Amino acid sequence: MSLHRVASTSPTRPPIDLAEFDADAKPAPDDDDVQALRLPITNGADVELGNALQAYLRDIRRTPLLTPQQEYDTAVRARAGEFAARQAMIQHNLRLVVSIAKNYLGRGLPMSDLIEEGNLGLMHAIGKFEPERGFRFSTYASWWIRQSIERALMHQARLVRLPVHIVRELNQVLKARRALEALASQNGGEAQVRADEVAAALGRPLSEVSELLAYAELPSSLDSPVDRNGEGGESMMDLVADEQAVDPMGLRLSHELEELLAHGLAALNDREREVLAGRYGLADREPETLDVLAIRLGLTRERIRQIQIEALNKLKRNMMRHGISRDAIF
Repeated sequence: MSLHRVASTSPTRPPIDLAEFDADAKPAPDDDDVQALRLPITNGADVELGNALQAYLRDIRRTPLLTPQQEYDTAVRARAGEFAARQAMIQHNLRLVVSIAKNYLGRGLPMSDLIEEGNLGLMHAIGKFEPERGFRFSTYASWWIRQSIERALMHQARLVRLPVHIVRELNQVLKARRALEALASQNGGEAQVRADEVAAALGRPLSEVSELLAYAELPSSLDSPVDRNGEGGESMMDLVADEQAVDPMGLRLSHELEELLAHGLAALNDREREVLAGRYGLADREPETLDVLAIRLGLTRERIRQIQIEALNKLKRNMMRHGISRDAIF
């Protein structure tokens, strides 16, 4: 059943509590009994259900659950190819899809998309269900519904797709973490569960669990608003440094150092300036080796090294008189 085929209801109707769609919840006969609650999301945020989705939820809440015998008889007829029986199996199990889909909120897909994907899994399960085996349909269909939703999350909710086996392992880790969080909340403790606690519960190495949990992190938009000190008006992009931007203080310091270096080099003789310029690539020159300088200047390699040391000592003394260490230049 598609959400888009349901007409929107009046905006004055109260939102529906998804807790009413738990597997053991009973359908409510009247909209007046619906409490005005908000839809919980795993990251702590609250959003109002859209009118189309509210209309869909109200519609399927009016459909009663099938008794075991009714389910068996309908499933047998559906397996025999009866279209009306297949439609009845879908209609009477849409609440099961919602009860499963709401557990996947906050992972990158909205509730409406989760329900749509879960409904596809439900229809696939109806085609494969064998009622004569004696299992309840809800038990059998739950696996297909989860598979359909998880596959959609893998392909649609992530910028980078994960292999199917990684998704399965990640879902196991997330399920264990949610169970530990629920247990901690019931005991009045901290709901935040550490990776090492999840690893201990699963009996897996901490490194593997930490790596899998890293896959669960969803990317954030650089346009996301950031509220610092309650001021607001900023986005994450405003807080990212521009590596190509010119630092005014750094530029000024660089100019001052260049002036001091030029002043220090002016105190050297021509040969000393040439050796330092060649060795350190000054004045936009390419650095040269001792051998290259020795050939070009007609001196020995050792003599070039001596001139370099003498010139550096002179330059160092000149720089120190201005409070600048040689390391700041070379």
